[in-house]
Amino acid sequence: MNLMMLLEMAVTAMGERVAVGPLDRGLSCDRLVGDAAALAGRLRASKAEHLVLCDEPGAVLPVSLFGAAWAGVPYVPINYRLADDDLRRLAERAAPALAVVNPSGAERLAGVDGLEIVERDALGEDPAGGAQPADLSDWPMDPDAAAVLLYTSGTSGPPKTALLRHRHLVSYVFGTVEFASAGPDEAHIMAVPPYHIASVAAQLSQVYSGRRIVPLPKFDPDSWIDLVQAQGVTHAMLVPTMLARIVDALDRRGEALESVRFVSYGGGKSHRAVVERALELFPTAGFSHAYGLTETSSTVCVMGPDDHRRWAASDDPDERARLSSTGRPLAGVEVSVRREDGTDAEPGTAGEIWVRGEQVAGEYAEGGSQLDADGWFCTRDSGHTDEAGYLWIHGRNDDLIIRGGENMSPGEIEDVLLTHPAVVDAAAFGVPSREWGEEVAVCIVARSPAPAVDDLCELVRTRLRSSRVPARVEFVDELPYNDTGKLLRRELRQRFAADPSGG
Repeated sequence: MNLMMLLEMAVTAMGERVAVGPLDRGLSCDRLVGDAAALAGRLRASKAEHLVLCDEPGAVLPVSLFGAAWAGVPYVPINYRLADDDLRRLAERAAPALAVVNPSGAERLAGVDGLEIVERDALGEDPAGGAQPADLSDWPMDPDAAAVLLYTSGTSGPPKTALLRHRHLVSYVFGTVEFASAGPDEAHIMAVPPYHIASVAAQLSQVYSGRRIVPLPKFDPDSWIDLVQAQGVTHAMLVPTMLARIVDALDRRGEALESVRFVSYGGGKSHRAVVERALELFPTAGFSHAYGLTETSSTVCVMGPDDHRRWAASDDPDERARLSSTGRPLAGVEVSVRREDGTDAEPGTAGEIWVRGEQVAGEYAEGGSQLDADGWFCTRDSGHTDEAGYLWIHGRNDDLIIRGGENMSPGEIEDVLLTHPAVVDAAAFGVPSREWGEEVAVCIVARSPAPAVDDLCELVRTRLRSSRVPARVEFVDELPYNDTGKLLRRELRQRFAADPSGG
């Protein structure tokens, strides 16, 4: 298994189809192969052990991804939004490497030891005159070779390097995508950043299915809507913060998007009210809520279109609540929710989420494989299942609030608060307490007029229990998210622990 299998199959069956960009001037599958071959030749002629990408979404992404696979070196997309020092540190970790960059990246990474820089517009050039395009029949066959290195978001510490091997990513694609299944009119808008696992998975999936990729270099909800309309986009993948902003923009514009046939969202906490409104504003779209991690090669659980429409239309509160779940495991993936003693938790009981399957890598460049003897990977996420096997995500174990020795999930508190009609967004977290060790604090983004604090506390008391009632409620204009949709709970803890007044 090698990622090049996917491209070779695609070019054999759909060589003339546009793979990336506008229909009238995009990169065909044949051209994608040619550009990837040129890059692979350049990599082989260099001393590079990695291919670093520092650029926004565009045709350069699949060229770099497949070019690296062809040359037998890992693809390493890095976060171009980082501060210069942090960006350079990540690039240094990948050296010796060939770095494909935009003009800004070339300036910011200049002088990094072991880094050969080539701007994306010069990819076809061969200054040394020694690189020959790779032959389509000449790509590495080792399924255990490292294919992609992704730096984790580092929401609870310095980023680690998740290592995905070719067999993990190919297993994910084979298990979730039907080859050449897309019609010639189908197009997928690429708005998630390149250094997110969703970007890697989407590139491979769209090329393999034959669906045209329409890149959006910089996300803005109005630009996203305009591009969808201009390019006839039929498919989209979004992190929840993007979906919420698009819903707000469509409401403001008084528009709906009837051309979109499928919307997948995941990578962070989604709010049921946003999903319910999105179902109205995308009237012909099937929605899919995906849960996965970088370490699992993307999605491991899905709540599909039928479930979305069924639960949204249900009059049963328990069934309608399933819109907040992540659905059930993919075929070939096992999910186990475990108590602290390692035994399986019964439905409705919170525990630690473990996953197992061919696509699950569970490996870091710094620490090796994290799989146990039976192939299970601990996600470090907390959650629970219901009687039907639907999985709810409560949050990271590091985010647990420990009050008087009792573990509390911030996610369950947030879910209750978000049922209040005046609450737009909510974050729960622990703050130091002399009496209890930690107490529950919440930050609320609210509509005007803001709800009464007593009403919010009573809501939590009624739906959960008194120990979950916030000792402190703060109203804020917005919550801190990173650019991949992860709530930065540690920033709230640090802010309110350092300043009890919240100022």
